[in-house]
Formats: sequence, structure tokens, C-alpha cells
Amino acid sequence: MKEMIIATKNAGKAKEFIEIFSPMGYTVKTLLDFPDAPDIEETGATFEENALLKAEGIAKYFNRIVIADDSGLAIDALEGRPGVYSARYAGESKDDEANIAKVLEELKEVPEEKRTAHFHCTLALTGPCMEPVIVEGMCDGVILTEKRGTSGFGYDPIFYVPALGKTMAEMNGEEKNSISHRGNAIRKLREWVKNAEGVI
Repeated sequence: MKEMIIATKNAGKAKEFIEIFSPMGYTVKTLLDFPDAPDIEETGATFEENALLKAEGIAKYFNRIVIADDSGLAIDALEGRPGVYSARYAGESKDDEANIAKVLEELKEVPEEKRTAHFHCTLALTGPCMEPVIVEGMCDGVILTEKRGTSGFGYDPIFYVPALGKTMAEMNGEEKNSISHRGNAIRKLREWVKNAEGVI
């Protein structure tokens, strides 16, 4: 059984990776399985820089295949914020409810037609004796004025996807994976992994 480590302590993110890579014969572990794993500071200015920092740092520590992501919400009316600061937009505590409240407050005077946004995900895969692989995924949507739904995490309750007529938090796992930024990026990475037999 092949093994990969997902460089996250976010159980919601981990579930999305497990659902896609487990059927391919990989045992998927996360940093929750390794309490001694180092904390890698996200000091990059872009999603790609942060994903690479995490992937290379954890891969070097464990000498194993690692996938790291950096993802976030970019709101057009806020000039792309919160962007790389999505998880800690309202402070270093990384409080989802506080982050949502801050976004809704900043958008309270913004009309519906100007509340367009997208989720962005950059994935970096690396490991011993290999060059990093970088893929990206996006999902377009609109920011609502109040939360809807109880599934998902982060900004999912206020991110409405017109194509499905639901917020991310109103979708089941299959629906979300089919259209989400992370789902789109993971599928690209899955294709690379399929074609890299013997490389990893």
C-alpha cells in the first residue's frame, strides 16, 4: 500500500483528499496523525509559494510523498481579499465564524450583482528525489448576505454557486467535490499521479 501525507490539520480538507486518493490504492494520512510534525509558517505572498513551503518542509522532515494546499476566497469587490489571508482574515485564531462576520460586514453596502467571488486552490506535490508538481483549481460564485447550510467549513455557508443553486455548505460531499476549487485541483493532480506510475 502506497502512502501519502496531506500537509493539513483540517479534517474537512483531509476528507476531500481521502475520498479521491484512497480508491487509487493510497493510504492517506494528515498532520493530525503526526503530532511531532513541524509547523511551517505560511510566509509566501501567493497561494503557490505557501503550498510549496508546506509541501517541501513536510516532505523533507518525513522523507515521504507530501501534498500541500493553499487555498482561499477572492472577492472582486474587496480587490481579491481575503486571498492568502483567508484562514486568518479576522485574526490569528483562524476562527471561521469571525472570518465570515468580517467579510459580511465589509460587503454590507455592496449590491448582489457586485458580490462575485471565487475560491482558489493551489496544490503542491513533492517527495524524495522529485521536482514539485503544481496544479490549480477554481470555483466561481457569489457571496450571500447571510449564512445558508451546515456542511463544509470556512466560508462555505456564504459562498453560493449559481450552477447548483446552493451554497457550498448546502451540498453533500459528492456535489461539492464535483465543482469545488479543491476538487478541481485534486482531479488534475490525480491525473498526474495516474500517469506517474513508478515516479511516486
